[in-house]
Amino acid sequence: MTPPAWSLLDRAALEAIARRGPTPIFATVSGAHLYGFASPDSDVDLRGAYLLPVRAFLGLQAPEETLAIEERGAFELDWVAHDLRKFVRMLTQHNGYVLEQLYSPLVVIATPAFEELRTLARGCITRPTVRHYQGFARGRRKRLREPAPTVKHLLYAYRVLLSGIHLMRCGEVLADVNELNREAGIAAIDELVARKSAGAELLLLREGELALHERALDALEEELERAHAQSALPAEPRDVPALEDFVVRTRLSAEAYA
Repeated sequence: MTPPAWSLLDRAALEAIARRGPTPIFATVSGAHLYGFASPDSDVDLRGAYLLPVRAFLGLQAPEETLAIEERGAFELDWVAHDLRKFVRMLTQHNGYVLEQLYSPLVVIATPAFEELRTLARGCITRPTVRHYQGFARGRRKRLREPAPTVKHLLYAYRVLLSGIHLMRCGEVLADVNELNREAGIAAIDELVARKSAGAELLLLREGELALHERALDALEEELERAHAQSALPAEPRDVPALEDFVVRTRLSAEAYA
């Protein structure tokens, strides 16, 4: 099934931007489009990994391993990518951000190396990744208590808690709040998504609305703690030697054909 978010995205334009600079290993869409509540005016978060040449690592200066490009034209876009070595290092550090980027179904550029990395990175889905989801949720809930809270901030809080619970229980990276809510069955989420998708990126919550959601968010935080306590996921990444071999092999192979 084609993800609904593609109706809001120009895939060819995204690919052209991702191909600026070093050769991409992959490029995917993250952010509100991945999470299932993009508005027509939402910016595009394009994420991925690329491959620097071997020579970049042999000189006197350490190479810049992160690329950031801003596009402010027909649409607003941020293309942020890391060299493959840095990206894989982040995968081995219980990093929920890069896991969601790697397993995003909104794939703009795919290569055989990308498909291999997706297979290898399953061993990087660990119990300590819960810290990413707990920390993200705390940050969103803090922002909600500040002036001018938005529907977006509230949906981010719901989404990240549901993603964390699903990851701890199923060992699967799932970021779309609509898919997650099919199991959770929280009617308020469907209503929030409908308002956000038809409205604007900075659509404000109604007066007193947040209080109605605080109890549900508290319950999800407790549920995430229980899911973590009962999770069968490993405490540390598996197959790290295989990931290291993948990084070295991929770079040397690309160099041979340069």
